[in-house]
Amino acid sequence: MRSLKVSDVMWNHIEPIRCSTPLAKVVKALLSNHVSGLPVVDDHRKVIGFVSEQDCIHALLVSSYHCEGEPIVNDVMFHAPVTVTPEMAVVDLAQNLGAGKPKVYPVVDHDRLVGIVTRSAILAELAKLGCGLETGRFAEAD
Repeated sequence: MRSLKVSDVMWNHIEPIRCSTPLAKVVKALLSNHVSGLPVVDDHRKVIGFVSEQDCIHALLVSSYHCEGEPIVNDVMFHAPVTVTPEMAVVDLAQNLGAGKPKVYPVVDHDRLVGIVTRSAILAELAKLGCGLETGRFAEAD
């Protein structure tokens, strides 16, 4: 378990969001990839932000109420996202997950985005390994 790394559970097939992307395209990417957030990158794939479903919901409500036109991702993204490395132990990341923590982490190697890791991916891997499981079900306290 200790040897399992973020690179073993990360998704590397999801296209990140680019600067100046209209929010409608961001929403489409979130929905089609079934993720709650995506990293925002520059032309060199350096992570410069993160945009979540909640960011989009709020921005779309405000823009439609005030008829301000379509916002772009730069207007709503979080500018200081937490990133992890591919070499980080999954157990270390799992221990840091909690209320108020991100559900999706950009995975960065040499300042470039190489993938994302989600709570769901970590949960699925832990379940597959059988951690805390008895015959396919979580052990119940006696």
